[in-house]
Amino acid sequence: MVTPPVPSLAVVAELAATPPGVLPPPPWWERMRDRWNTLVASDAFQRWSARFPLTRPITRYRSRALFDVVSGFVYTQTLLACVELDLFAFLAGGARTRAELAAHTGLTPGSLDRLLNAAVSLRLLARRRHGRVAVGPLGAPLVGNTGVLALIRHHRLAYQDLADPVGLLRQGADFRTELSRYWSYADAPRPQAIDDSRVAAYSEIMRDTLPPVAHDVLDAYDLSRHQVLLDVGGGEGAFLTLAGRRHPHLHLHLFDLPAVAARARGRLEEAGLGDRIQCAGGNFHADPLPSGADVISLVRVLLDHDDAAVMQLLRRVHDALPPGGVLLVAEAMAGARGAETVGDAYFGFYLMAMGKGRARRPEELHAMLQAAGFRRSHERATRFPIHTGLIVAEA
Repeated sequence: MVTPPVPSLAVVAELAATPPGVLPPPPWWERMRDRWNTLVASDAFQRWSARFPLTRPITRYRSRALFDVVSGFVYTQTLLACVELDLFAFLAGGARTRAELAAHTGLTPGSLDRLLNAAVSLRLLARRRHGRVAVGPLGAPLVGNTGVLALIRHHRLAYQDLADPVGLLRQGADFRTELSRYWSYADAPRPQAIDDSRVAAYSEIMRDTLPPVAHDVLDAYDLSRHQVLLDVGGGEGAFLTLAGRRHPHLHLHLFDLPAVAARARGRLEEAGLGDRIQCAGGNFHADPLPSGADVISLVRVLLDHDDAAVMQLLRRVHDALPPGGVLLVAEAMAGARGAETVGDAYFGFYLMAMGKGRARRPEELHAMLQAAGFRRSHERATRFPIHTGLIVAEA
């Protein structure tokens, strides 16, 4: 389909002159698209396009894409079954026979065949000669990847919450969910009072899933010119650990809820960084941030919070930085090219179930940073924008 043209200056002027509350008529390209969609929706056109040689590949591709959307839950449950049965680790050393797989999984032959067929079709597993089965191209990256494996298991909670998506959409934050209970700070009236028993589970999954994001940030932005790094909402110190190993001169400060900061101190000391760390506990929604850092990081923090809380936090960060200090904002962002579904679909619904927050587009974050007092901000390219967008802002 032809891409619609950019609106002309005349169209822009028409929009500017339109009285408030009155919508201008749709431009011609939108009317053409509406007519096209009406045609595509007809059964006769769909049958014709599936036969006609020039349209048949497009029709088949879109049919497959739509069926993947319909069947997505089954695909994820196939993946979960492979993870729960530890198939990727079992096959890490090479292909195995059906008898070996049956002994490992405890499944009946019929159930084992059903799982293997599904996993092979999804390229999680691959068939080899003489009936053996090996790890597939999409399963290989999961071997030993504790962070992704933990996330796959964690998604059970999200599936429960999304079983009634319309109810969740209608009730919003009033809809009591498994994810809001899991992320205990999400609905706590006094987050700083949460004890270790309530932060342990989510702190561990944040620690396990953060290294890929941390490596992306550290590869994209060189911390060697800085002296003190403060990681706000830094969890158990995973980002600081990796940053400290890359930059032995860097002093490492962390600010998070008291129970989380205590866990971080233990982790950082275990990593051999005890002589370079300072862990402070508090609530960044209510307490001033520690001073003294010339670079502050917010790694997967802003998307967990609503706009008012984000603005308040950005102002606190600005106040804590010296003139010329730098803020790093690193998280999945909405509208990332080639990864639009991550920010707008996945995080859109996941964070709704959690009870707060949203993935934001870079232009939204730039505007918020400017409103918080930062002089300028710009994006840095990362290797995996699907989970790591990076904005560098200067105080």
